[in-house]
Amino acid sequence: MRRIMVADMGDRMKTLALLLATLALPAAAAEFSVSGASGDGRIIVIVSPKATPEPRMQVDLNAPLRSPYMFGATIDGVKAGTAVTVGADADGWPVKPGALPPRTYTVQAVLNRYETFKLANGKTVKLPPDMGEGQHWNVKPGNLYSKPQLVTIAADGAPVAIALTETVAPIVRKVDTEFVKHIRIKSELLSKFWGRPMYLGAHVLLPAGFATHPEARYPLMVNHGHYPDDIGGFRTTPPDPDLKPDYSERFKLAGYNRIEQQEAYDFYQKWISKDFPRFLVIEIEHANPYYDDSYAVNSANLGPYGDAINTELIPEIEKRFRGLGQGWARFTYGGSTGGWEAMATQIFYPDMYNGAFVACPDPIDFKAYTTVNLYEDKNAYAKPGLVTDLERAGLRNYLGENLGTIRGGNQMEAVLGDHGRSGEQWDIWQAVFSPMGADGYPAPIWDKATGAIDPKVAEYWRQNYDLTDIVVRDWSTLGPKIAGKINIYVGSADNYMLNNAVYSAQERLGALKNPEWGGEFAYGERAEHCWNGDPTQPNAIARLRYNSMYLPKIMARIAATAPEGADLTSWRY
Repeated sequence: MRRIMVADMGDRMKTLALLLATLALPAAAAEFSVSGASGDGRIIVIVSPKATPEPRMQVDLNAPLRSPYMFGATIDGVKAGTAVTVGADADGWPVKPGALPPRTYTVQAVLNRYETFKLANGKTVKLPPDMGEGQHWNVKPGNLYSKPQLVTIAADGAPVAIALTETVAPIVRKVDTEFVKHIRIKSELLSKFWGRPMYLGAHVLLPAGFATHPEARYPLMVNHGHYPDDIGGFRTTPPDPDLKPDYSERFKLAGYNRIEQQEAYDFYQKWISKDFPRFLVIEIEHANPYYDDSYAVNSANLGPYGDAINTELIPEIEKRFRGLGQGWARFTYGGSTGGWEAMATQIFYPDMYNGAFVACPDPIDFKAYTTVNLYEDKNAYAKPGLVTDLERAGLRNYLGENLGTIRGGNQMEAVLGDHGRSGEQWDIWQAVFSPMGADGYPAPIWDKATGAIDPKVAEYWRQNYDLTDIVVRDWSTLGPKIAGKINIYVGSADNYMLNNAVYSAQERLGALKNPEWGGEFAYGERAEHCWNGDPTQPNAIARLRYNSMYLPKIMARIAATAPEGADLTSWRY
């Protein structure tokens, strides 16, 4: 809190009177007139007390306390040359435009462009296509934005004029190297669903000696996760000596960028060492019109991504890069979104994989959908009491301090896009798990404004995507195929309370019989998101070792489960 220094009681009284007068000022009836927009899309106006970085780069839904004001409005068929007003009826966070405090701000606007998709089922939807950036509206190639401008907003001020004069440049695609190859295929399954050509990609890490051992065929490790721009954690050169050290606010570490480069180079040295097992690692590129990632399952709103990945992409990769192509030799792992995907892939394609290593997964039991029980709670935003309600936390630190609420997170997403088009976390869960609504967009799991849960949609989620419920329900047929394959790790202080679902899952899955569950559950004491199962290292280091940390368990499982006559030698050179 800023302190005001005064010389005497008279000055104090004057200061108090000035403060009271300031507090009594009406909020600015802010209105923005945005020119340069045309067609379909979402206009997002960012209003910040800070000048740097530019406002569009300040928005962070994972750090609401550091984010600026935002206002959003959808445009539909706007003709070139028409100014669009973002005013009183616009969505706003944390307030509507009419409640913006009067002062001087740095203002910027972005147009997230939509395209029309005519789906195979006859529905027509308008969505932002991925342009190679992983569904980030503020850096999406082709999106328009304005230059930041300093504006004083007053209670009786005129509309603020904003001109969209800049265009985000295209993404430069990564090039192949000796070890890292990039593959992109047209998916017939997804193209049919979306009514236009749709593609899947992957970054493939080849083992040392791949070119000089043409007889070798390799096991496959699928590293699931958010949209990757290349293979993560792999670097063939030592850390850059001229790299300016940064500071990781998350881990409270200086020079974390140097640590990342050193860990990536250390992994490369392991990768090429004589005794290191040889295998293929892939990271899948499956951004779509709703998010940077499809969750690797079939979905009413996203289409058959599970089948496309597992019946089109994976076989093509194994064909091109000499994979063994058998279930005993495939494994899947990942953290957060990737953790959920790793578990879902093992469950929905049980014979295709021989183990899943599930770190800090998105909710795997909807009885604990972060802090909401979708089957018993009536409202997602507040827990009811006798005479008052309590807002549900949506974000915390390891001390349990509340850094954001579910209501606030959903309000931020509502600014970025209506009909579930924000490209953010709550909306993608809804897009993946919900049935398609009558309008062609995902059926809401709850009312964005009030948080009221729709029990019919929740039941659809239970039947189709509640991983714990599905395993318990289908254990008689699934058990013989997945017992002992799924291992789950999470920090007890996960920032998004994802550990709650793991506790529930352990109680229910650990009680399964004939066969017994057989998988591992482990918790990192005071560990935040995304602890992945290594109790010997801090989270900041363990998260950089995904591609090697599960290898001893994978090798042990191969030795124990490979069928008679399996190739256990060609890839051990």
